[in-house]
Amino acid sequence: MKVTIERLGHLGDGIAAGPVYVPRALPGEVVEGEVADGRMDAPAIVTPSPDRRRAPCPHYAACGGCALMHATDGFVEDWKADVVRAALAAQGLPAPIRAVHTSPERSRRRATLSGRRTKKGAIVGFHGRASGTLADLSDCHLLLPSLTALLPALRDLTIAGGSRKGEISLTVTATEAGADVAVSGGKPLEPALFTDLAAIAERADLARLTWEGEPVAVRRPATQRFGGALVEPPSGAFLQATREGEAALLAAARAALGGADRIADLFSGAGTFSLPLAAGSEVHAVESERTMLAALDRAARHAPGLHRITTEPRDLFRRPLLPDELDRYDAILLDPPRAGAEAQVSEIAASRTRAVAYISCNPVSFARDARILSDAGFTLDWIEVVDQFRWSTHVELAARLTRTGLTKA
Repeated sequence: MKVTIERLGHLGDGIAAGPVYVPRALPGEVVEGEVADGRMDAPAIVTPSPDRRRAPCPHYAACGGCALMHATDGFVEDWKADVVRAALAAQGLPAPIRAVHTSPERSRRRATLSGRRTKKGAIVGFHGRASGTLADLSDCHLLLPSLTALLPALRDLTIAGGSRKGEISLTVTATEAGADVAVSGGKPLEPALFTDLAAIAERADLARLTWEGEPVAVRRPATQRFGGALVEPPSGAFLQATREGEAALLAAARAALGGADRIADLFSGAGTFSLPLAAGSEVHAVESERTMLAALDRAARHAPGLHRITTEPRDLFRRPLLPDELDRYDAILLDPPRAGAEAQVSEIAASRTRAVAYISCNPVSFARDARILSDAGFTLDWIEVVDQFRWSTHVELAARLTRTGLTKA
């Protein structure tokens, strides 16, 4: 069967009339192959797109860590911007995109790999696309070189504590003091295994190694720098994927908040935004994970020159800040998980809040929340698309929403 690709789906597949889904095909391409259950899994490219390029990674055919490496950077940037436009159009909203920021290759400072023991040793890498098969990595165009250099040590950890009946997860994070590795899914941490794991951490010069949440080796504080503060988040804790992406999001947040004197940072984590913003504003950080807030608080107490930072442990999905609480602040920063912040946004809509900086990792939930705010009189002033997950279908953004005609009670 010969088909012409009309568009890309949200998972990066080319879609032809039918629909027929064709992996790693681009709009305008003519492809040929057998179709089963609406999929052409082994297409031959008859007429390539001018946006097609040769993927630079030798693992690309087998690895699912990247989905769009066969396309030019300009195409990927435009497509990700279009994903945001489509999500907002579905809610009847404009998409005033003013910039797209793409992190460079080999810049990911945090990733979760899988490991599996074999008869001859171990395989460590990402799963193949829609597959349980692991691609055994020798290099990676996503990760910082310092993390790629850990692959032999990750195989040693897999051999020591993994099982041939299953996989282990290895979350690797680059910190100010070296690599932080958090492992889950392995064997129980018995004394002999503890000794073996500690020796691997020593050989690999890891800053920290945890096993199922239990510390095995803490050789140096696994700190991150947020503004002028050094923070030691819990092992495996959420972190923006690249330093470049974090800088773009922070710059957008600062621009959106407009020098507000008092800011509520909702879903604050360990202070990615709270601590830099406190250089010029009072900040109230709200987060459900107490260990993250504890890390933020410790860092704030030792960082010079910050305005007052207060923290509050609170589940904003079940117990969002109410209008009378929100009205204490000049502006709100939201950075929710993929589900968005529907409950909290509804309270913001009912408050007298006039400025919102919204950072999102899901254009669909962002568009839903932006619709709620728009109905309450907010204007979506601008959006910046931030691509920290280069060559993936993942899209992040930062936006400013403001409304006029309200005065503080």
